[in-house]
Amino acid sequence: MSIGVWDYLPEYRTERADVLDAVAQVFESGRLVLGESVRSFEEEFADYHGLGHCVGVDNGTNALVLGLRALGVGPGDEVITVSNTAAPTVVAIDQVGAVPVFADVRAGDYLMDTSRVADAITPRTKALLPVHLYGQCVDMAPLERLATEHGLVILEDCAQAHGARRPGRIAGSMGHAAAFSFYPTKVLGAYGDGGAVVTPSAETGRNLRRLRYYGMEERYYVVQTPGHNSRLDEVQAEILRRKLRRLDTYIAGRRAVARRYREGLAGIADETGLVLPETATGNEHVYYLYVVRHPQRDKIIERLRRYGIALNVSYPWPVHTMTGFAHLGYPRGSLPVTEALAGEIFSLPMYPALPPDRQDAVIDALHEVLRTL
Repeated sequence: MSIGVWDYLPEYRTERADVLDAVAQVFESGRLVLGESVRSFEEEFADYHGLGHCVGVDNGTNALVLGLRALGVGPGDEVITVSNTAAPTVVAIDQVGAVPVFADVRAGDYLMDTSRVADAITPRTKALLPVHLYGQCVDMAPLERLATEHGLVILEDCAQAHGARRPGRIAGSMGHAAAFSFYPTKVLGAYGDGGAVVTPSAETGRNLRRLRYYGMEERYYVVQTPGHNSRLDEVQAEILRRKLRRLDTYIAGRRAVARRYREGLAGIADETGLVLPETATGNEHVYYLYVVRHPQRDKIIERLRRYGIALNVSYPWPVHTMTGFAHLGYPRGSLPVTEALAGEIFSLPMYPALPPDRQDAVIDALHEVLRTL
């Protein structure tokens, strides 16, 4: 048996008729770019988040780039974020000419340690960019207070947190804008690339629409600042529209997988020091990833490979340690929790359609490997 970290084929086999009907609907519509499917998806995705505006774009990285630009972040500004994230979070900051500033994360849930953000604020700070990581939300209340006190904007990185909530609030609704990725592996994934930015602000929404279409408000005429060609594809938008209706079902499936892992691994975890995911107080976790931790991570991954089980590490290299960001000047040891996690965390296979027998195989193999370390 070969078990991958992620597999879209079981879902596709179940939803194939709807996916192909979505494609046919777009092809027969007579409009292949910025048509009815994009408009409808934008309305429905904004409504899902209780917000007035959504702008679909071509991928999650550009959602961050355009979100920053639409909020007025530019050259020389500082943006406070985390290093325990996918590189695109920081690449986006760099692309608008701003300077990434890192706060460490918490050892328990791996989310931004908001108690450290105030010390990172300088007169050049323009924005806070919290990353809702692995399927749950950063505690936004302290960041909202800091933003109000210092006149900062907040852009939420929600690439891994579709549908995640804190009490009464959904990820993406707690800042001035929020960026989403619809990369196929995501909780709400397309059949290719895609992204979106949501915002409660009509002005920010207008800025985003210009920026994703070269900076144009009318065809062929660039207004104010030149933008990008960053449009969400009609086919992907129609597929996402239909999958959005099933998003809560996908989340329930992920939680069921997480529950089975916890029940099957709790005993061996206590015996061997395997750290299972912790849900932060007040959070409703959607389990984009099921991230565990062990000091002998690399040995565990190698031994599980012999069972045909593939695991993933998100992320083995903190962004501040990458040579591409060496110019930021963060030496080893500057973010101790982030750096410690990078050597110990790994992700078990996780997707809603993961068959129970394959999940049990992962659990059984982990039992055997952990007992023989």
